[in-house]
Amino acid sequence: MIDRESPKEIAVLGAPIEIGASQMGTLMGPDALRTAGLLTLLESLDFAVEDHGNLSVAGIAALKDKAPDNTKHYREIQRWIRTISARAYEMSRTGAIPIFLGGDHSLSMGSINGVARHCRETGRELFVMWLDAHADYNTPTTTITGNMHGMSAAFLCGEDGLDGLLGDEPRASIHSSRLELFGTRSIDKLEKELVKLRGVSVADMRKIDEFGVSVLIRRVIDRVKAENGVLHLSFDVDFLDPEVAPGVGTTVPGGATYREAHLIMELLHDSGIVHSLDIVELNPFLDERGRTARSVVELIGSLFGQQISDRPTPTNAI
Repeated sequence: MIDRESPKEIAVLGAPIEIGASQMGTLMGPDALRTAGLLTLLESLDFAVEDHGNLSVAGIAALKDKAPDNTKHYREIQRWIRTISARAYEMSRTGAIPIFLGGDHSLSMGSINGVARHCRETGRELFVMWLDAHADYNTPTTTITGNMHGMSAAFLCGEDGLDGLLGDEPRASIHSSRLELFGTRSIDKLEKELVKLRGVSVADMRKIDEFGVSVLIRRVIDRVKAENGVLHLSFDVDFLDPEVAPGVGTTVPGGATYREAHLIMELLHDSGIVHSLDIVELNPFLDERGRTARSVVELIGSLFGQQISDRPTPTNAI
């Protein structure tokens, strides 16, 4: 856990990758979040923010492993994931809170792998909360589309099929029991069977409607704290209802409301367990005058302590 007595530092890295998805436009996501005021907001909350700019994989040599069947743009995505993983590891070692701006959700195969490497070295258990309309637990043998942004969570949990993706970069898989799918409302048949087989925790929208986000988020928080763990939040914008966030390429009706999403962020802030963050799948090309980007920035503000009214905050919160 980051020492809350030291100066609060955030390291931001853009990963403008879009070829893991079928809809082009997410490469504009990192700059849209900056334009919507993300860095300024974080600085106003007394964080020292270092912007590392946007990654590029130009000049990164291709590996010579055999590309798995049914994996679109495998070679190019492999360049991205290797590069992101190495940078995520370096950023985590500085003690800053790393924030990765996407880009499609395939970037998480690199960002979380790098964070997980660092957690292993420090002896902390890494949990991952997957705020997403989709489970993203496909493999090359279960996927219908071949789009690799739908394989991210499965890769992180060590599933077979993308074993050469990282090349010489160490793979630091998490156990499937430490993945929390939250807000799921679209899942393929074979993918669903695999999720059940692996015992992955799923809080779908039915469960959220039945129990409420407060109860379910507190269950996750309690579990992470019980194991002295830390949490990586992987926030796919399509977790939100399309009425709130139209600027995504894979809208699914029935998502989280604006208020539900804020409550999730506020509870996670108060818990002090969030160690790192992805913001993915924002597609400014599909947005309405920046409405989705602004909503996302407001939600991240809540995650990092922005409050409407003053109230006591636990000393171990972000």
